Amino acid sequence: MEITDVHTTPGYAGFFADDQRAIKRGAESDGFAYEGDPVTAGFDEIRQAGEALVVDLELEDGSVVRGDCAAVQYSGAAGRDPLFRANEAAPVVAGPVADELRGRDAAAFLENAEAVEDLRPDGDRLHTAIRYGVSQALLAAAARARRTTRTDVLADALGTDPATDTVPVFGQSGDDRYANAEKMMLKGVPVLPHGLINSAEKLGPDGDGLLEYVAWLARRARELGPGGYEPRFHVDVYGTIGDRFGPPYDRSAVIDYCYALEEAAVPFGLQIEGPMDAGGRAEQIDAMGELRDGLRDAGVDVDIVADEWCNTAADVRAFVDAEAADLVQVKTPDLGGIHRSGRAVRYCKGTETQAYLGGTCNETETSARACAHLALATDAAQVLAKPGMGFDEGYMIVENEMRRTVARRARRQRPTDVDDTQEMTADD
Repeated sequence: MEITDVHTTPGYAGFFADDQRAIKRGAESDGFAYEGDPVTAGFDEIRQAGEALVVDLELEDGSVVRGDCAAVQYSGAAGRDPLFRANEAAPVVAGPVADELRGRDAAAFLENAEAVEDLRPDGDRLHTAIRYGVSQALLAAAARARRTTRTDVLADALGTDPATDTVPVFGQSGDDRYANAEKMMLKGVPVLPHGLINSAEKLGPDGDGLLEYVAWLARRARELGPGGYEPRFHVDVYGTIGDRFGPPYDRSAVIDYCYALEEAAVPFGLQIEGPMDAGGRAEQIDAMGELRDGLRDAGVDVDIVADEWCNTAADVRAFVDAEAADLVQVKTPDLGGIHRSGRAVRYCKGTETQAYLGGTCNETETSARACAHLALATDAAQVLAKPGMGFDEGYMIVENEMRRTVARRARRQRPTDVDDTQEMTADD
């Protein structure tokens, strides 16, 4: 079955794009917005509506499948591609990308996705958001052409054995870190709550704000969780611990603080994402490795998660090779084609570093479903609930997509069955 045409429609993503540098420099909140001028190139405001580009592929049988181009909330920060503009990307996808894809075999997912990765119409590689969204559509096309699940297409492309049960979902709370965490506990979410500790004010003058929050999480999880509930707490601090304490990160003040966080989380495990932002990949690897070694030497059972300066496949490999993190976030929109995220997860297998298949609140339901299949295909350590910051919707989308696919694969449906994991349009 051939790909016959490619269409684009600019739309919205599930959250907003934020100028992280301006926020870290102390931009004041103005309700849900921020006061002041942006400092990162490409931003008109410190916070602006997230954009997506819907990519529809027409197939030879008249069906239409889709993927969504979207970029991370903190675009242009820590080595990431610049702010994504759907209207600017639309003619690129409808032009050079469409020209490359028309007439190709829809079943040849990996070959088609790599062809898009190699495109350089203006001499530069396509924006990561474009490669990400187009690859989702190519994945859906291959699943339809092969009459199978997107999980199986990805497993074939990556040489993996898919998970036979759902991957643990990581819920993100946004700024509503108390009510949304309680929702997660009531639903028995295995990893929570993200917390969005992205300012010195939220961390607290001596880190006491985070300590109090972690202790509250432990207490409420015992009170609200279902029987036998053993969640893992995952808190993203956006470098604020490093800002508060400074290097070296293996000294007693830092290690003692992490030990206090571990004690506050008892009896649950704790992992801290982005403990510092050292300003570059090499510097971040050194700082993370220093902290990890210090924690190990002191017997402090807190895992650290790489995020800042861990964007590309090469970045992931560098963090893993240096043993600088217990988990690395594979930030799906930052790696380009979705198969590249799969390779990054695979790279962690057999190492001391686990793969957290992440992404951003600023994606769409289409990209979230595609990532649910990637999580299953690679059996990642955890997968992010997305899009949005309201928790319930993103959790429903990702969890249900995995459950639906696991059930379908367990039933071993006939090859003539239609793939119920891919939402179809009225054209189908």
